[in-house]
Amino acid sequence: MVTTVAEAFRQFRSNLEITGLQENTTSTRQANVRDAVATDFTVLESFLTGSYRRNTMIAPLSTADVDVFIVLDPKYHATNNQGSLLSAVMGTLKKEYPKTPKIKPDGQAVTITFTDFKVDVVPGFYRTGGGYLIPDANVGRWISTDPKKHVELWTESNKAHNGSLVPLIKMMKCWNRANGDLLRSFHLEVLVRNVLTDVTIVDFPSGVRWVLDKMRAKVWTKIADPAGYSDDVASHLSKLEADRIIAVLTNACRSAVAAETYAASGYVRSAIDEWKSIFGDYFPAYG
Repeated sequence: MVTTVAEAFRQFRSNLEITGLQENTTSTRQANVRDAVATDFTVLESFLTGSYRRNTMIAPLSTADVDVFIVLDPKYHATNNQGSLLSAVMGTLKKEYPKTPKIKPDGQAVTITFTDFKVDVVPGFYRTGGGYLIPDANVGRWISTDPKKHVELWTESNKAHNGSLVPLIKMMKCWNRANGDLLRSFHLEVLVRNVLTDVTIVDFPSGVRWVLDKMRAKVWTKIADPAGYSDDVASHLSKLEADRIIAVLTNACRSAVAAETYAASGYVRSAIDEWKSIFGDYFPAYG
């Protein structure tokens, strides 16, 4: 039962936590996937990455994607073989997981849909000068990035916000999911982190309202990979998609402002109803 906005956000934060995904489970799955890829490829390194390592993964577990980064010998790298590399990795994984029918390339990874959660296998190479190269089969290019650096940056930013950045990112991911996944997960995280630079999260209601407001001006602008590479993480968006995101953000921002106004006037039930309209079922109802 929640009867205050603060209680509602505390419960909301708890509702988004992954509880069934344990470290030993993911470590075992990573090792098994690495061994599977190593049957046909020379693997130099593998590690867990993505939202799992950035601590920004949200419930339910059945919809979670755990990223396993596989660093391959450079002999498998060629200028125009992004798609063929993913196809080759897919073929190897299908041999090792014959009873798992849903194994397919997905732009920058090969996705394995297990019964409990999905695993995105991201093949990559060490990059001259640091970081890694990963394939983008959708446009036929290699992307420079550094997922380990992302973890460091997110950890530093979360500390700067006294531990409030990561849960706020999770809340915005819930908003994103409630609206049909308008933004790619990493793009959303970069935007949230960006608009909270040089400000401090005082509480989650005002923090969410700030993010909803300020993100609108950032959706349609080029935003570089925070690890220090020049790639534009927003390049996947069309103008039509960006305009739709801005419209949805605007509606959500209005609801957030209304929620704060209701709360300030003592209308707690109405405030919680407005927040629930933004986030959907994972936000608790009043009472």
